[in-house]
Amino acid sequence: MAVPTFVDRVTLHVAGGDGGHGCASIHREKFKPLGGPDGGNGGRGGNVVLQVDPGVTTLVDYYHAPHRRGGNGKRGQGNNKSGAEGPDVILRVPDGTVVKSINGEVLVDLIGSGTSYVIASGGHGGLGNAALASKKRRAPGFALLGEPGERRTVVLELKLVADIGLVGFPSAGKSSLIAAVSRARPKIADYPFTTLVPNLGVVTAGDTSFTVADVPGLIEGASEGRGLGHAFLRHIERCSALCHVIDCATIESGRDPLTDLEVIEAELRAHGGLDDRPRLVALNKVDVPEGRELAEMVRPELESRGYAVYDVSAATREGMTELTYAMARLVQGRRAAMPQAEPTRIVLRPKAVDDSEFTVVREGEIWRVTGSRPERWVRQTDFANDEAVGYLADRLNRLGVEDRLRQLGAVPGDAVAVGSDENAVIFDFDPSVESGAELLRGPRGSDPRLEGR
Repeated sequence: MAVPTFVDRVTLHVAGGDGGHGCASIHREKFKPLGGPDGGNGGRGGNVVLQVDPGVTTLVDYYHAPHRRGGNGKRGQGNNKSGAEGPDVILRVPDGTVVKSINGEVLVDLIGSGTSYVIASGGHGGLGNAALASKKRRAPGFALLGEPGERRTVVLELKLVADIGLVGFPSAGKSSLIAAVSRARPKIADYPFTTLVPNLGVVTAGDTSFTVADVPGLIEGASEGRGLGHAFLRHIERCSALCHVIDCATIESGRDPLTDLEVIEAELRAHGGLDDRPRLVALNKVDVPEGRELAEMVRPELESRGYAVYDVSAATREGMTELTYAMARLVQGRRAAMPQAEPTRIVLRPKAVDDSEFTVVREGEIWRVTGSRPERWVRQTDFANDEAVGYLADRLNRLGVEDRLRQLGAVPGDAVAVGSDENAVIFDFDPSVESGAELLRGPRGSDPRLEGR
């Protein structure tokens, strides 16, 4: 089985690290058996971060290892010791990486060296009982659990960031041309589909430096999946201009420069979004006598269609200087018309302005409560601790959940689910219930053992 070296599309499964649990601890020393709560907070879980690295040109690392996870936060300890934060995981990606949801929604477009985006956030650490103490709750006998990290499945799609895109039929000489004008050294042979991955070269013409991309394998029907071109058409979407490389010395029947140009233009139109890009035409292989003769025949027709036409030979480098300076002029014009902004990340995923909102709906025999804050509180609650459950009831009551349930007609004994179907916690509605702290005969959430201390 062949192992790919160039990968431009992968599915990535990421998870932020889980937050560490808070600690429930009571300070003890001689003559002070109950010296007060001193449990520390849990550490935050590590984030998973995508970051553009100019030295990375492929997504192959994530093809082999598609599951990535941030480090977990550490549990808090007694004596007010907070747990360590989980380490972030930095995933290096090429410039021009587009991040999409599994449904195809664009989440972020990463352009520019150093641009970063948190693709999966680590969970918050749980508060220790020292942080939960208050005038009414002098010695909490519980701590909050750490939140699980965010889990997501995304698609990474690479679109090369190049100034000029070379397009044309297989064996038209695109690889030879890019090798002639830059230091790129693509594989070159005299059979179709020599180039199996896009090649990128840097070209200097006078004071202008620009990048040229060789897009492999365009043939008729490429936009519909034929050949290799359909897999690489996305790589010309960012190009400032396109250069048609046309083989004037082909021996294939039914091929001629005008037909080749029309076929490639039809595929570009079918792909879409490229109508505004200026075009050049490079009539290649004029070092062959028949090729030069054919180039002279088709030049008037191409110029009448508005194309700037250049006779070139990648083999002898004839006409390369004129072609590269023409490319440079197009790049300069495009850059002047569309000045580049500072590298930034374009985040299209909106975030809630106020996470205190919640909804209560009746679903058959169950009242369902949803909202970011109630659901987060449920995740933080240790349901094996009655006092922690009472604290959750206090928080939901202060948020207005109990009042909303009453307004909608809930009666004691009704089933109430907090959260969505897959992670809901269900309990019986009874606003008069008291937590485990009441077993000590004090207000809910308090501890009479420290009264007067």
